[in-house]
Amino acid sequence: MARIFVTGGAGYIGSHVVKALGEAGHTVRTYDNLSTGNRWAVLFGDLVEGDIADRETLKRAIEAFRPDAVMHFAAFIEVAESVRNPLKYYRNNPANALNLLEVLQELAVPRFIFSSTAAVYGTPETIPVRESDPLCPINPYGASKMLVERFLADLSFARDDFSYVALRYFNVAGADAQSRIGQCYKNPTHLITRALKTALGEFPKLQVFGTDYPTQDGTCIRDYIHVDDLASAHLAALDHLLAGGGSDIFNCGYGRGYSVRDVVESAKRITGIDFTVEEAPRREGDPAALVADSSRITAQLGWTPRFADLDVIIRTAWDWEQVLKRKLVS
Repeated sequence: MARIFVTGGAGYIGSHVVKALGEAGHTVRTYDNLSTGNRWAVLFGDLVEGDIADRETLKRAIEAFRPDAVMHFAAFIEVAESVRNPLKYYRNNPANALNLLEVLQELAVPRFIFSSTAAVYGTPETIPVRESDPLCPINPYGASKMLVERFLADLSFARDDFSYVALRYFNVAGADAQSRIGQCYKNPTHLITRALKTALGEFPKLQVFGTDYPTQDGTCIRDYIHVDDLASAHLAALDHLLAGGGSDIFNCGYGRGYSVRDVVESAKRITGIDFTVEEAPRREGDPAALVADSSRITAQLGWTPRFADLDVIIRTAWDWEQVLKRKLVS
């Protein structure tokens, strides 16, 4: 078993990975400033409250823990916000990742797993998109993640004692099957979460941004991946690096896209609530379709998803939303 240092481990995706690491027997330390994460979401290991911009606190936390690998989730992730406030994204995502990597180089931490995104592809020329396809992000969020991927590629080329895996997520959704953790943002932007909160009456309506895309029903198409399947991809990447595997990049998705209208229909069916839906103009920075070719991670790392079904994803998210509502009320 290994010692894993997780930045952003109190957030949505990070906390599910911490859970998977703990259940697999690894020793975990979470480092999080709790700006969007929650202390109660860290189910295994200890939590050090700190910011990755705070170099001294970060270095002390890593040096004392002596990790075999670092997993990095501490980033801003909202596409629309990145378009409105690009410098916020460039300051946090690449600049603070550079700060982290410099600390890891000083401490000779040899392995790194990076939370990247399908947004690095921009508007792909072919669907499903492959890891070898051109990177051409159309929003600052995607560009900020692409920069970090470049940092990692150059660092691993320069140093024989450093290797990494970058996982390019498609649309992450769902929640822990036991409803212990799930999404918990003050102002969620994820489509499935917004739909379910609208069903619960927390929002008066669900807006569908853009109905004139060149897709079958005019709405955006995305490849939704269950957060627990994504967590298992991180463990597969960790096993790869611990076994001496080289640096690599992998898509994480199911290879099947669902439109916004598909998601709305499924959410209404799962909840049994015919909530209000309103059509709205397109948002800046949204490509028409993003669907993964994930054959590389399946073939090379043996990753096998268990929850590749939109209804299953939404059902676990719905169960969590009802638990979360009771948690917040109490």
